[in-house]
Amino acid sequence: MTELAGSLVELAGRYGVAATYDDWTGGHRMVAESTLVAVLAALGVQAATEAERAAALIDHDREHWRRTLAPTVVARTGRSTSFWVHVTDGEPVDGSIQLEDGTVRTDLRQLQNDRPPYELGGRWIGEASFELPADLPAGYHRLHVDAGGVRADATLIVSPDTAALPASLGSGRTWGLAVQLYSVRSERSWGIGDVTDLTDLAVWSAAQHDAGFILVNPLHAAAPAAPMEPSPYLPTSRRFVNPMYLRVEAVPEFAYVANRGELVKARKVTQSRAKKSALIDRNAAWKSKRAALKSVYRVKRSAGRELAYAAYRAREGRSLDDFAVWCALAEKYGNDWHRWPAELQHPATEAVAAFAAKRADAVDFHRWLQWQLDDQLTGAQATAIQSGMSLGVMHDLAVGVDPNGADAWALQDVMALGVSAGAPPDEYNQLGQDWSQPPWRPDQLLERGYEPFRAVVNAVLRHAGGVRIDHVIGLFRLWWIPRGVPPTEGTYVRYDHEAMIGIVALEAQRAGAVVVGEDLGTVEPWARDYLRERGVLGTSILWFELDRDGDGGPLPASRWREYCLSSVTTHDLPPTAGYLAGEHIRIREELGLLTRDADEELAADRAEQSAWLAALRAAGLLGDDPTVPQIVSALYAYLGRTPSRLLALALPDAVGDLRAQNQPGTTDEYPNWRVKLAGPDGKELLLEDVFTHTGAAALTDVMRAQVTPARE
Repeated sequence: MTELAGSLVELAGRYGVAATYDDWTGGHRMVAESTLVAVLAALGVQAATEAERAAALIDHDREHWRRTLAPTVVARTGRSTSFWVHVTDGEPVDGSIQLEDGTVRTDLRQLQNDRPPYELGGRWIGEASFELPADLPAGYHRLHVDAGGVRADATLIVSPDTAALPASLGSGRTWGLAVQLYSVRSERSWGIGDVTDLTDLAVWSAAQHDAGFILVNPLHAAAPAAPMEPSPYLPTSRRFVNPMYLRVEAVPEFAYVANRGELVKARKVTQSRAKKSALIDRNAAWKSKRAALKSVYRVKRSAGRELAYAAYRAREGRSLDDFAVWCALAEKYGNDWHRWPAELQHPATEAVAAFAAKRADAVDFHRWLQWQLDDQLTGAQATAIQSGMSLGVMHDLAVGVDPNGADAWALQDVMALGVSAGAPPDEYNQLGQDWSQPPWRPDQLLERGYEPFRAVVNAVLRHAGGVRIDHVIGLFRLWWIPRGVPPTEGTYVRYDHEAMIGIVALEAQRAGAVVVGEDLGTVEPWARDYLRERGVLGTSILWFELDRDGDGGPLPASRWREYCLSSVTTHDLPPTAGYLAGEHIRIREELGLLTRDADEELAADRAEQSAWLAALRAAGLLGDDPTVPQIVSALYAYLGRTPSRLLALALPDAVGDLRAQNQPGTTDEYPNWRVKLAGPDGKELLLEDVFTHTGAAALTDVMRAQVTPARE
């Protein structure tokens, strides 16, 4: 590859775009010029020619000096933080802070600043520096400055220095189930797992097996019209929830539906069809459930319920309105807003307002659905805690959203177009990954005081005792892939992790929740240290925990991290019984996802598994000639030898399931996110079967045994 032009490298650096990076093998790679040009274009910067780069560099400097104040200033509690103010050179500056509670602080301290002034349009601009008080409370405040008669304002985000673990967790540790909710239906659900099923799972695991939390897949909203996207990690919105998960009968107005008998019959028909289907059929389930919910929606609400609905609408505001309008538009024009009439492709147009007014009932139905979800999820968390859980429901926050969906439509000015987020090649996904999701634009988040990101984090923590952030490293840097090229041809774009992680810490503190960051894959070593410093727990998956500084074998249990959530497997791998059988290699070989010979992969996998079996025997957890259930049990018992504060048991492991829920790097080549919970024989298991499953009871007892000593 030819050497990159210095001007292009400098310009990329100004915008946090990596011109080189270290890959998963330790090799140093240069990014293609075409990739840098495309990524900069997605940030609104033209850089195809030397002239464009020179102009862009000058514009970048001028824009910096043109600003009186940065749009967002980020600080931490207990620490002094400085910020700059640009004024006509020599002009005096006054500043103040308006706290969230309305209190005004004026105790800003001016610092010495020897930076030379900058000439801008015949005017010399000087830079003054000020220090914020170290005793500011955590919160979202406003910073005001008056510089020579020019008044400027900025968002001031003060986050806790570290997010302390919830008091409910104490000094010990706890365990929880990891569940793909859609895959676990009960006798009374509408063909797919729902919030009531989640609640019942929480009660069973807590009351009978002392579980402290239940980790559930992202419940983010999907598009309302068929075909419904199966992946919970490619939602239409992360701000709102998928109404697929509603339990119709749990809506209070259901008791007053005149044709309740017909709705019960509809549920039974839906269940019967679901039983006959080999895979989960979201479209059929939603069609039936939507019709039933529409009947419930038409019931007149009591005066108290009407007040509660009005309060919910007022709290959610414009975001709820935009989402509901998008859903109504999608039902009429399809799930891809890029294919709608041009005048409807932005939420702020007059045509959108006219549509919303004309279709007010359709829009309100989607608002109402979100209100019901808010109610039912509130109840699920409360019941989980009442049943004895220390944390309750731990929700999962996906990396991004569908580029054609509701958030991408409503927030299109804050998202990068022409690129998608993904991951570079690594040991388990050697061709890289393209997640088909538009990433946040770092510059636009800064301009808006990070409000769109704040809203997403706040929403996922509203009904939670914890949150798992998928690919948390994406809050530091994210792999951007230009449209039309493979994932291997992307590059990293940096975010202000001090702001992003600070917001997570602030929202978690307010919610009294624990934060778990999924920090697998290619990670800069310092990033894990930073997360620990800020109170964000990491993630350890047994198969990935190898002694990479030693012989490459299993990492001794004593050397695992304390501040993390540890499990044997993850949703991107087959359940443990399937992994032991080499299912992860078989699938990738069939789909052409391996970059080396399958025999080599199998040989390496057998050697790794043999090493783990030896480690289990050395720990006294496994005998000779073990059965698969005995190996699975020993692997989970091994987690108990680690210092990890949170331990997770995958529900498919509890019942001996073999099939993977997801194969990264595929879409329709494998039935991702459509696999029902089943036993080793492949026969579907209902929730009621789980409650009486001897294998599940045995493995949950193994988990309870790992945390009981820490509680005494």
